[in-house]
Amino acid sequence: MDAFKLMKELRVNHEQEVYYIPRETGLSLIESTAQDDSRISAKCRDAKVEDLWSLTSFFGYRTQTFVLAVNLLDRFLAMMRIQPKHLSCVSLSCLHMAAKVTEEECNLTPTDELIRIGQCRFTVSDLSRMEKIVAEKLNFKSKAITALTFLHLYHQIALSHSTDRIGTLSLEKLEAQLKACLCRISFSKAKPSVLALSLLRQETEAIRSEDMLEIAHHIQRHLKIPDNELLMWSERVAQCLSDYASPECCKPNHRKLQWIVSRRTAQNLHSYRSVSELPTIPEGCWDESESEDSCEDVMSSGEESLSSSLGSDGEGPFFPLHLRHQKHSQHLLA
Repeated sequence: MDAFKLMKELRVNHEQEVYYIPRETGLSLIESTAQDDSRISAKCRDAKVEDLWSLTSFFGYRTQTFVLAVNLLDRFLAMMRIQPKHLSCVSLSCLHMAAKVTEEECNLTPTDELIRIGQCRFTVSDLSRMEKIVAEKLNFKSKAITALTFLHLYHQIALSHSTDRIGTLSLEKLEAQLKACLCRISFSKAKPSVLALSLLRQETEAIRSEDMLEIAHHIQRHLKIPDNELLMWSERVAQCLSDYASPECCKPNHRKLQWIVSRRTAQNLHSYRSVSELPTIPEGCWDESESEDSCEDVMSSGEESLSSSLGSDGEGPFFPLHLRHQKHSQHLLA
């Protein structure tokens, strides 16, 4: 794609990104929720996003799948009020919806397998019902404009304008850094175009490329992104990546993947369980002071986070725990 078409596509996506940003009021409500509250807290949401990262890596899904799943999840959580015990069904529904859009049909994981590997306590029909609710509430059809959309466009623009150390501007590394940021709910408040540009600037400064830094400035001017807004998110991105790089961060140990589970979980992974059908999902409204939609009881019980039972393997020098695509190499320890 030539430079003119790239800049035109960039402008079109920039104009439409507002339709795919989660409601800030809803995100703020999640951030202010206590961990022991009956609603979703930021810590609960962040842990579930790390679980989605684990599952996308485990099933060999692309970065697009993970980023779209997180976008759907955040938009839904910012719009609907759900209880923590229902979060697994919502998040897995978002992952399945995203995979059906971004992955080849032959690479899609069967729904029942997705549920069993995700160690969830609901049925295929529950998941299907939840997908319909999410799609209806978000008016979701087949796409969403995310930070990854802009990250790819920025990288293509940089490639088309510069040869200065371009080989060191790794798209794979930029994607990994984006995934790390998305594991924190605060970054869901950023405009996708601004978050992606913050990541680009962070990397161009790290590799000390004046040429590509000038390209980043050109993109900023083209999209009319205010200096103070870009500076604020650039600082937050830098702090996030610094935190992951710190000795205090729990880093992957680069061991061969081991899946350590209890005897009961191991048995469940090899057998289908009979789960009774749940009643139709009722819907109500937030009270007037919250002025948001509501989603009442959907599933029957909560699930433990995958991160409490899954081993890890590294992706880059620092990032949250996740899994590689090794479906047939798990070691189940009783």
